[in-house]
Amino acid sequence: MRFVDQVTIEVAAGAGGPGCVSFRREPYVPKGGPSGGDGGDGGDVLLVADNHLTTLMDLRYQRNYKAQRGRPGLGQGKTGARGEPAVVPVPAGTLIYDGDSGELLADLVEHGQEFTAANGGQGGRGNLRFKSATNRAPRQADTGRPGEGRRLRLELKLLADVGLVGFPNAGKSTLLASMTAARPRIADYPFTTLVPNLGILDLGGYASCTMADIPGLIEGASEGKGLGHAFLRHVERTRVLVYLMDVTDEPADRLRTLRKEVARHAEHLASAESIVCLNKADLLGPDGEAPDLGEPALLLSAVTQQGLDALRDTLAETLARARELPEPPLPAPPPTQKSAPATDDVDFGEGFGEDL
Repeated sequence: MRFVDQVTIEVAAGAGGPGCVSFRREPYVPKGGPSGGDGGDGGDVLLVADNHLTTLMDLRYQRNYKAQRGRPGLGQGKTGARGEPAVVPVPAGTLIYDGDSGELLADLVEHGQEFTAANGGQGGRGNLRFKSATNRAPRQADTGRPGEGRRLRLELKLLADVGLVGFPNAGKSTLLASMTAARPRIADYPFTTLVPNLGILDLGGYASCTMADIPGLIEGASEGKGLGHAFLRHVERTRVLVYLMDVTDEPADRLRTLRKEVARHAEHLASAESIVCLNKADLLGPDGEAPDLGEPALLLSAVTQQGLDALRDTLAETLARARELPEPPLPAPPPTQKSAPATDDVDFGEGFGEDL
């Protein structure tokens, strides 16, 4: 399975159509005159956010997009038809950068939101435009201006209310499957999850939220180690972070490492609303006690459903507070920064280790 969250494309708007050189030929009009209309404007290139898309994979295989050029002008002063635009659907949450300067051009976060990536060229003037008192029969017309062309780098950052963050094999995918209708890949070995997974969580009372399972982080993920570096960007937009630790695997040390790596990647996440959970409570046995983390933590088991109702209630309360806060700043490093390598050619399926 391929998950593509960065890709570079080339876009070219349509050129303007040429103006027309034409003269009137009408009965009962002893003296004709110029009647050439203007050419139509070239089509634009539009990027449109679509909630039904979750990856940039389609753009990985088609990287060139060109709009239609304007139609030529016609006689009788008729303007040529405008060129059809090239509409490029992208997932909601896509950031658009100029491929050369690295400037952030747009951030498409809402379904249907549009960005004009390249403007079509203006249609050329017909000879009717050149008529004057001293030039009553002009035989000149403009050819139309070329459309804009540019290189764009697209970067996807998933939109989710809740982000599950944890070490490999902490049970994030199992928790997502237990609380939502999502069916991520689950197995008893680390790095089972190779792509972010999304699920819709019912909070009760006609309320819901989007939960994202982020592939496992390890120490040094913010510096490029493991898979976490490729996917840490997907927690930047989450309102609530759920730190999930295996209760039997040094959870206090794991929690400190997770908070450190997340904060190093994006400073605003250090103060984001968060919930600490200890998973795999069924492994403690009837007399087992959860370790003290020095802060409140929910004890649960994604396999046996223990503690999931308490987690759902806590998420509802925490999300209500988080949604009243202003939107967090968007950390968007330029494409030339070494800490943000492009992943549009990375295959996160079989043999992913060789690509990484």
